[in-house]
Amino acid sequence: MAALALLALAVDGVLALLLLWLAWRALANPELFRAVVLFIAFGLVLALVWARLEAPDIALAEAAIGAGVTGALLLAALARLNQPADVADSGDEGGEDG
Repeated sequence: MAALALLALAVDGVLALLLLWLAWRALANPELFRAVVLFIAFGLVLALVWARLEAPDIALAEAAIGAGVTGALLLAALARLNQPADVADSGDEGGEDG
């Protein structure tokens, strides 16, 4: 039984260190795409931490909102940032027929 408690403590420690490392890498990364991917990974690992803390409702919400929806919105915003200006503005004609 003591070995099982030690293993659980080791898993918790690895998850905590992984969370700290992912947060640091996501914030300190100069490449935006890689930072967004690390943010999504951070949200998924945080969902694992909530599940480990026996809070499955918060774990599901974190996985769906924190990693899923927010990550998709950040990736969509990043895709719009990388478009050329003439392509990004082509949908904003507003019905002007010259």
